[in-house]
Amino acid sequence: MDPVFDPRQVRRAFSRAASGYDAAAALQAEVRTRLLESLAYLDDKVPSVVLDLGSGTGHATAAMRKRWPKAQVIAMDLALPMLRQSRRQAGWWKPFPRVCADARALPLADGSVDVIFSNLCLQWIEDLPAVFAGFRRVLKPGGLLLCSSFGPETLVELRQAFANADDAPHVSPFAPISVFGDALMQAGFRDPVLDRDLFTLTYTGLPALMRELRAIGATNALATRRRSLTGRARFAAAEAAYELLRDIDGRLPSTWEVIYAQAWAPDPGAPIRQGGHDVAAVPVSSIPIRRRNNP
Repeated sequence: MDPVFDPRQVRRAFSRAASGYDAAAALQAEVRTRLLESLAYLDDKVPSVVLDLGSGTGHATAAMRKRWPKAQVIAMDLALPMLRQSRRQAGWWKPFPRVCADARALPLADGSVDVIFSNLCLQWIEDLPAVFAGFRRVLKPGGLLLCSSFGPETLVELRQAFANADDAPHVSPFAPISVFGDALMQAGFRDPVLDRDLFTLTYTGLPALMRELRAIGATNALATRRRSLTGRARFAAAEAAYELLRDIDGRLPSTWEVIYAQAWAPDPGAPIRQGGHDVAAVPVSSIPIRRRNNP
């Protein structure tokens, strides 16, 4: 199957956006706040190891470090400049480890993490069952997964506007909530709970929206994207189509669908699931080895 996203482009876009990200990421901050509130499901349990995956500039990492001062809270992101920015949140008095790595190949030991927290990172990964299988691998039995992602209604107005300009894809196809839930079940998570929010942001015009998308790193990362610049004629056609949506206040609306998911890693002994099938995990030490004498 051909890849949907180009991970190198995702890394480049967020690397470029790192220095100005916080100033433009108001929606991301609001979603982060709502996801952090879900940590209340842990009740009085204090985790030992917490992973903030797709940590960006480290605000959630710092908040969890403050919440659990004795826990090891790890900031992990694909873009190294984002991790450098997160040093501002840590400070010299409450540092946290920072790891540059891909969510699709977590460099962590099996059963080593109590909580995985991932805010608006998973929309850039097409194979959700595979990435959730990786989460399941590193979580301890009974560990908590909290994550959020953009859904398919995100930027629907922008998608339709550019469809009037040409046939090339300009907006990423994000997975719907049903696919999200199915992927969690395929990976063997238990008691998944999913929710969604619809936010409507408004802009003075299409150029303002495009500037904000670049500022937060949300540029076109499709593997099939047009590699040349969008020409003036195509942009003008998209802008004209978008103009028809101006509200009574003279602003252009932009829809953002956010999916939230909470799930628990299963109890010890439950088989790992990949592709909807159980995969037995047998310790090497329990496998009998028959040795032959060389003739």
